[in-house]
Amino acid sequence: MPFYRHRRLRSAAQHGCQIHAIRGVPVIFSQFTATAVKSPQFVADDYTVRMMSAALCPLAIVGPTASGKSDLSLALCEQLGGEVVNMDSMQLYRGMDIGTAKLSVEERRGIPHHLLDIWEVSQEASVQRYQERAEACITALMARGVRPVLVGGSMMYYQSLVDAWRFPPTDVAVRSRWEARAEDIGVHALHAELAQKDPAAAAVIEENDERRTIRALEVIELTGQPYAASMPTRREVPRWGTKVVGLATESAWLNPRIDLRSRQMFDNGLVEETRGLVCEGLTRESTAGRAIGYAQVLDMDAGLLTPEEAVERTITGTRRYVRRQRSWFKRDPRITWFAADTVSATGVCEALHLDA
Repeated sequence: MPFYRHRRLRSAAQHGCQIHAIRGVPVIFSQFTATAVKSPQFVADDYTVRMMSAALCPLAIVGPTASGKSDLSLALCEQLGGEVVNMDSMQLYRGMDIGTAKLSVEERRGIPHHLLDIWEVSQEASVQRYQERAEACITALMARGVRPVLVGGSMMYYQSLVDAWRFPPTDVAVRSRWEARAEDIGVHALHAELAQKDPAAAAVIEENDERRTIRALEVIELTGQPYAASMPTRREVPRWGTKVVGLATESAWLNPRIDLRSRQMFDNGLVEETRGLVCEGLTRESTAGRAIGYAQVLDMDAGLLTPEEAVERTITGTRRYVRRQRSWFKRDPRITWFAADTVSATGVCEALHLDA
C-alpha cells in the first residue's frame, strides 16, 4: 500500500514536505525544527524521528571516566556509519582539552563530532540549553540517515536526552534566598542540607557544585516534592528507541588507568592550559573551574596545594566521581553492559542486532 495513504504522510505531502524512503522507512524532509510545518496537527521533526527510530535508532555509550568510551565510539561509528554527539558536560567548553581527554581532530579519524567546544569557560553550564541543541542535532542526523552515537558519562546530560526530561519552573526570589544561604554557610554545608531534604538528589550532585545544589533546593521548595520527582524514572523506553551500551569496570583495572591518565594530563600541559583559560574567564567559582583537574590546578596556583598534591587530588577526585557514575548508571535497567577491558564494536553490534 502506498505510504501516502498514511494520514500524517498525506498531510505532510499536501503541505509541501518531501517524502523519501530510507531503508524502506518513509521519512519526511522539512527544515527539521521543533515547530509545526504549516499544519498545526503535524510536527515534522517529531514524526521524522519516530519513523526513523525503528530503522536507525541512536546508540548511547555510557560508563565511568577512563573506561574507553571514546575508543569504542570511534570503532562503532566506523562500523555503523555514525557520528558522535557529545554527552560530556566539560567537553562542551572551548579550550578545555587536556583535562577532559577531548579527542583531537586527528584522533577523531575523520568522524564528525558534534557539541564539542560550544561554550566559553566563563559560561555557566545548563542541562536545558544543552538538551535543546542536542535534540536538534540528533534529529538532523537521523533525518539524514546517519546514526547518532551519544558518548559521555555526565549523568544528567544523558538523562536529558534519553528520557526527554522536562525541567521544572524557576523562581528568582526563591533562588536568591538559597544563594544568600550558600554565601552565609558555604557550599558544603548547603549540600549537607540538601542531603537531609533529598538524599537521592545529593547523591548525584557533587558537594562543591553550588549552582546545582541551589537549583535542587529551589525545586524542592517550589514543588514540595523531592528533586528526583521532577526527573524521569529511568523506567520508560528510551527516547528515539535509543540503545544504551554501558562499559562495566573493575577497580583493579580502572584505577591504574585513572592514575596514568591523570599524571599524563599534567605532563602534557594541563597546568599551562588552565592558566591560559584563566585569561579567558575561568575561575574557581565557575562551572568549568570546578572540573576535576582544573580545580586542582587553580587551587595549586592559589597556594592551597603543592604540585604533587594537585596530581593526587585529581586522581582521588576522579575515583570518587567514578563511584558516583557507577552507582547512578547501574540503576538504569535499560543499559546493556559490556566488560570494558574486552568490549569490541563487533561484539556490541552482534549483541544489540545493529547494522549499518
